[in-house]
Amino acid sequence: MIANAEWKQGMQFDGRSESGHTIHFDADAAHTSGPSPMEAVLAALCGCTSVDVVSILQKKREPFTSLTVSAEAKQAEEPPRVFTHIKLVYKVGGKVSRKAVEDAVALSKNKHCSVSKMLEKSATIEFVIEYSDGEPRA
Repeated sequence: MIANAEWKQGMQFDGRSESGHTIHFDADAAHTSGPSPMEAVLAALCGCTSVDVVSILQKKREPFTSLTVSAEAKQAEEPPRVFTHIKLVYKVGGKVSRKAVEDAVALSKNKHCSVSKMLEKSATIEFVIEYSDGEPRA
């Protein structure tokens, strides 16, 4: 895998992936024209675990209708300002089985999500599951 970042102006950079996609990073305090690199890492964590959970629920033929994964992170006070604690909240819609969702989240955490595996070396990662359509099936 190959990627690069090119300085544009001020504290703005364009990151490019081997697959040809561009992410505009803005390291100014206000982040007015793009996410900071650390915000992008946090979003990548949400994306990575979302892919896993959707894939697993689809394979189990669970009738989920939506999934949103949000993250809230704390960083070290001093540089390097690594993440020290991350809370992931999985909001699942549909008449799903509680066990199926819990298993999917656990498989993502323990086996599939590469971003999570990297980040857990410096951060405690907490997982919370919420159901938007009331209580799930047993």
